[in-house]
Order: sequence, then structure tokens, then C-alpha cells
Amino acid sequence: MVVELINTGSELMLGRVLNTHQQWLCRQLADQGWPVSRQVAVADTAHVIEQALKEALSRADLIITTGGLGPTSDDLTRDLVAQLLGKKLHEDATVVAHIRRFFETRKRPMPERTRVQAMVPEGAMVLENPNGTAPGLAMEVDAARFRESGVSEVRESSADFKSAVSRVSNPQTLEGVDAPDALERLPTGSRRHSRLESCATWLIMLPGPPRELRPMFTDTVLPLLRRVLPQQGPFVCHTLRTTGLGESLVQERIAEPLRELVSAGLDLGYCARPGQVDVRLAAQGAEAQGVVEKAERIVSKHLSPWIYATEEEELESVIIRLLTDRKETLALAESCTGGHIANRLTNVPGASAVLLAGLVTYSNAAKIKFLGVDAQIIERHGAVSEPVAREMAEGARREAGATYALSVTGIAGPSGGTAEKPMGTVFMGLAGPFETVVERQLNPYDRETFKQVTSQQAMEMLRRKLKKMAKRANSAHALGRESETI
Repeated sequence: MVVELINTGSELMLGRVLNTHQQWLCRQLADQGWPVSRQVAVADTAHVIEQALKEALSRADLIITTGGLGPTSDDLTRDLVAQLLGKKLHEDATVVAHIRRFFETRKRPMPERTRVQAMVPEGAMVLENPNGTAPGLAMEVDAARFRESGVSEVRESSADFKSAVSRVSNPQTLEGVDAPDALERLPTGSRRHSRLESCATWLIMLPGPPRELRPMFTDTVLPLLRRVLPQQGPFVCHTLRTTGLGESLVQERIAEPLRELVSAGLDLGYCARPGQVDVRLAAQGAEAQGVVEKAERIVSKHLSPWIYATEEEELESVIIRLLTDRKETLALAESCTGGHIANRLTNVPGASAVLLAGLVTYSNAAKIKFLGVDAQIIERHGAVSEPVAREMAEGARREAGATYALSVTGIAGPSGGTAEKPMGTVFMGLAGPFETVVERQLNPYDRETFKQVTSQQAMEMLRRKLKKMAKRANSAHALGRESETI
């Protein structure tokens, strides 16, 4: 199946707005077994949008557009689709009523221009938008003629389908009739049969604002797609998240062991980010679950020390979860990362039960005053050194009364490096109910990437220590039980 995504908006092409639709929609579709084959972003220009639509209609089974359904002069998608398909636009009175209610509930006058959002192409299904004024639109297009000669038309559907469309486009769904429930009444057998015979393409038009697009897609579009584009077997996709190894080393360790499964249809992919590499394992068909699970076991065998999570869990979430389970606490002493570790940890709900304090001791004076670092050690070894990292970690743990403490001190650059300690040098300390450990790393990146990678390394240092301690405790417990049995 060919799935294409067309994002419209001049603001995207000018770099003024980040295209979050591309990432979010691609993920949602892939998770449901409809991976996107092609995605484009185009400006709010009539001929550019029209050309993108023509190209997509010439080959795609499913096309999703974003943006261009609003009330302003640069919202062109709705009109261009109607023009391209030779379909008249008519004002849907129920959509007008919804727009009017939208403004009335907010005690604001309804601009006359907003009525244009109620213009609906012939044969289109109206998708409710409880979070805004522009409804989404869905059409099944017979693309056979379009693919042959560049001319496309919306096929006339069966009486049952027309009835179902009427129910979904009825704005009473906005007042209590569940849209997915209405979509459940869409016929499937005749629809699937006719789709194969007529080269049918589904065209879904979504509003641009994310707060409107996302719930509309989740609540209305997905139920529709499951009904009209049933999967040819299940789709399974798992992600294993690693840190501490580069992308090429990750591939080097698992490519050969997975070769047989890849030849049998496993989709193996890698996604490298600062400080981490994600391994994606996907398959489709009756054996998909077994194939992915087998691949996951192989990857775990070869990358176990570096795997910190599955799916979308971040390392900071893992740290909070592990410490919460152990009923233990953490303190931080940051210099070169400027509080970035604390920022990441406090983004996780429940961090307050774990993180006791985060000190940003950027100057030497602050290290001495708040952490008790010996001034002579700084003078002798420099602020960026193993002894200072050690005293920072121990001082933070002592002052906060925490179970563990992490410290980081380094040279973020671009200046300040030497031959002995080049730009990117960082020392990380970990203090706890054990002998304090210090690691040295070299992260010669821009300052933002330096902070991200360094924070990842520091948290991974703690994660590995916690896992090692848990493993020892479990082994000791097992030996104790064995002794009791004997």
C-alpha cells in the first residue's frame, strides 16, 4: 500500500514553524501498519499544492493533507481539491451551526469569513472538529482515469455508503453521537471489492493546528481507515533504545546475527540521536509477532549492557523509575551542563520523590562554598579534573543527604581547551554507599549537543551502577535461599 503525506504551509518552507505533523502522523500511521511511503511539504501556493496532489493521486492508495482548510486567503486545499476533481462546493448548514456555536460559547462575534470553512466538496465526508472551526474532510477518489490521463473524479458510492456518509457528516455527531460509532456502520465488503476494481484512493484533509489535527486523527480518521483499508495481516514494530555505542558499532554487533530474519522480511532500522541509538524491528503478516520477538531476543543478547529502555521511554524516566522502586534519592552538582540533568529529570512526573537537590556550581567559588570542594585541589588540578568531580559528587551527597549524587565538570567550548584537556573534556562523578567513581569522556560538540550527550552519559553511569547493585543483591538473595534449603 502506498501512503503519502502532503503538508501545506509557507511557514514550513520558510523555516518559521517546525513540521511536527510529519513526525507525529508518520508514527501514528506506521504503528497501525500503514508506513508512509513519501511525504512532502509545500508552500501555500495554488499550483504547487495542485501539483503535489496530482503526483500523489497518480500512485497512492491513501493521501493525507494537513493545513489549508481555514478561513484565510492562503487556505487553499479545500478549493483546489474540489477544482482538481471537478466537484462543486456546497455550504454544509450543520457545519455553519457548529462554527456559530463555537463562537457563541466563547462570547465572541462570528466573523462572516469563517463560513467558508463550511464549504464541502460533493461526496466528501465531514470530520468533526470539536477543538476548532475547520472540519476535516474525507473522500474516496476513483483515481483510474487520473492515473491514465491526469483527470480524476470522485466515484459515486453505494446507497449504504451514502447513508453512512450522511450520518458522519451530520453535525449532530458534534453533540453526542460518537463519530467512531458512526464509522462502524460503514459497509466493508462491497467497499473493498469496488476499491480493488476502480483504483480507489482515499484522500483525507486535516486542519493545520496540532490541537485540532491530533484528536481528529485519533478519534475519527483512524477508525475510518481501519474500516476501509483493512490490513493484510498484523503489523508489529518494537524499538530498543541504546546509549554508549555509536550507530556503526550497534550495527556491527547485530547486523550479521539478524541477517536471516532480515532476509525473511524483518525491517531493521537505526535512528541515531545525540547520546543514543534506537534499533527498530518491524514485520508484517501472520508471523510478524514471532519474527519481531525473535529479533528482539537476538538484539538483547548482543547489546544488553547498552539497552536502557524499549519503545519511547527516555533515560531520565528510567532513572526516576529505578530510584522510586528502590526508595532511594539523588542529588546533582552540575557545572558545564548548567542544570540540564536536573531539567531532564524534573520533566518526569514523580521526580520530586527522588531528586532532593540540583546545584549549578558554575564558578570555582560556588564549588567551594556550596559543595565544600577544597580550594587547593582546584588550584592544583584545575576545576575540570577527576579530584574536583569526586569532591563535587561527595559534597552534593553530603549536603543533600541523598543516597546518590552525580557531578559533572567540563569544558563545553568552543574556547578553554588545552592539549591535555581539549574542548569537550568532561569528568563525571558518582557518589553513593560505595567508593566514589569518576569517568572521563570527550564530547567535542557544540554547546547544546555537549550538554545533551554529557547528561546522557552521567545518567547512564548511574543506571548501570543501579542495575549492577540490583544484580548482586538478587544473586546474594538466591544464594541465601539455597543455603537455607541445604
